[in-house]
Amino acid sequence: MPPVDSLVEFGAYIKGQKVAAAGIEESLDLVREHNSRSDGAKAFVWVGLHEPAAPEVEWLAGVFGLHPLSVEDAVKAHQRPKVERYGDSLFMVLKSIAYLDHDELTATSEIIATGEIMVFLGVDFVVTVRHGRHCPLTEVRERLEDKPELMNRGPAGVLHAIADHVVDRYLQVADLMQLELEEVEATVFADVSSRDINRIYQLKREMLELKRAVTPLQVPLAALPQRRVIPSEMREYFRDVGDHLSRVCEQVESSNELCSSILQAALARSNALANEDMRKISSWVAILAVPTMIAGIYGMNFDFMPETNQVWGYPAVLGVMITACVLLHRGFRRNGWL
Repeated sequence: MPPVDSLVEFGAYIKGQKVAAAGIEESLDLVREHNSRSDGAKAFVWVGLHEPAAPEVEWLAGVFGLHPLSVEDAVKAHQRPKVERYGDSLFMVLKSIAYLDHDELTATSEIIATGEIMVFLGVDFVVTVRHGRHCPLTEVRERLEDKPELMNRGPAGVLHAIADHVVDRYLQVADLMQLELEEVEATVFADVSSRDINRIYQLKREMLELKRAVTPLQVPLAALPQRRVIPSEMREYFRDVGDHLSRVCEQVESSNELCSSILQAALARSNALANEDMRKISSWVAILAVPTMIAGIYGMNFDFMPETNQVWGYPAVLGVMITACVLLHRGFRRNGWL
């Protein structure tokens, strides 16, 4: 069945300009007729879908000749970033990420949201399938339509624009996560509680989510310029996107290591504070143990305790208790225990 609910937009582009057509099949016929009459023409059809059902993608597979394995991946989603070739077409999976605004970082905060963008690339068509509500491609389509010279690069130009858009989002999210890390790092050596450590651990999990989305794309994107379906004049553009991705991966890796260091420092600081509390408690227990011991001895009611029959006995015992407690308190304060 033709896509209806999942269809975001479609269009036929001839010489960089969008041409009106009744439907997807009519758009493809129009483009192929133009390409057959003009040698070297780069007219193409661009179809955009959002979370389509299996029958809709299967219908498109029949129209554009998509491989069944790539269709299955596009429907199920949850794929690793990859680039695969099926005959004369190319299938690329990109992970999309978005930074979620939040007032305060808590132990349950969700900072990174991920999705997927699948791109079917042929000689005269581009089919994009997007999963997740973040990172829409409307901005990319509008930017290309405003500049016909970019749209006239053909399907490879659209793929480059999508990859560049996704990698730019990576860079923005990586910068925002770096700011989060700097804020957390500034509070590590303040009073650290278990709640603070939970927040840092949550940030660590979000950093790992970001790393899983970004790092696997390096290899397929680096190999993309070598594919035959990519025109030679577009290869340097894909290499530029690969350079940007390498920068993002390096930043994510360094941020992830910094987050690990912050977590270790917070745990060490928490243990140090706990040890300091234990020293204070132990010091007061030792101070109170002296009068408790003396009172215990004189509470045994032995008959032969001469000082209990003396007038000075009671104040002398109190004096010994106070003196011992004062000396112990001074000693503990001098050693930094109190």
